[in-house]
Amino acid sequence: MTDRVLAPFGRRRCAVVANEATGGYRLISALDEGGPPPRAGQFYMLAGAGWGGTGGRPYLPRAFSVAEAEAGADGVRLDFLCEAVGPGTGVLAALAVGDALHLTGPLGRPFSTPCELAPGAAGAILVGGGIGIAPLAILRRALAERGVPQRVLLGFRDRAHSGGLDLFRCSEVRTASEDGHTGHQGYVTDLLAVLLEGDDADSAAVYACGPAAMLEAVRELCAARDVPAELAMETPMACGFGSCFGCAVPLAGGGYMRLCVDGPVVRAEEIETAMVAGSGH
Repeated sequence: MTDRVLAPFGRRRCAVVANEATGGYRLISALDEGGPPPRAGQFYMLAGAGWGGTGGRPYLPRAFSVAEAEAGADGVRLDFLCEAVGPGTGVLAALAVGDALHLTGPLGRPFSTPCELAPGAAGAILVGGGIGIAPLAILRRALAERGVPQRVLLGFRDRAHSGGLDLFRCSEVRTASEDGHTGHQGYVTDLLAVLLEGDDADSAAVYACGPAAMLEAVRELCAARDVPAELAMETPMACGFGSCFGCAVPLAGGGYMRLCVDGPVVRAEEIETAMVAGSGH
């Protein structure tokens, strides 16, 4: 288990350097001149220009997994995948080049390596759903740099709620969609179930991020086949460093964890269920 982050880095003002459409989402890039590079699975608390404007909303920063990070001479370029679904994400999706993006991070527990999850795991299966594909993009690159073979399974509700495929610069990507606009018509967990019927059940670790129902299906599939898995989960977060207890998740052995400091990446066997109130993408 990777040690949790105990305290956040200070809030920093970064400049937006790009905001591009990718399907139904926006890919927002900012240059972080003062922070360290994140690890795959970590997140940032984001607030944009115009925060708390008319009517005071949005009130609080929003938690976003980082989709990609590239260190350079001027700092770390951070990419975030965003879907405008409310006051906060609406402000972030509308940011223009040169606007201020205020962030705190990187925060939280990152993904483990396959051999850390299980000594016999030689490869990885990445399972993403909707906007939850974001942290799997940076994970895929990190695994590729270590020479770890991986298979990528991505699922979407429909064409309007899909995008970000350009973040996955590899040929081994299989897709699923509920409306049939791309790949297999059905759920991405259908594709996972097929893989786990073969040799992958004995040689791979599963990494997943997406809607709560998808994560619960992944958890159950992996538990039934004794396959190690990590889930990058989402719950409402107000602070990002464990003080508000708004992101409590029930543990399998009783009690709770605070997802912002004990997660957001959790071992599938650690939790009672991925169906946590307020979660989803």
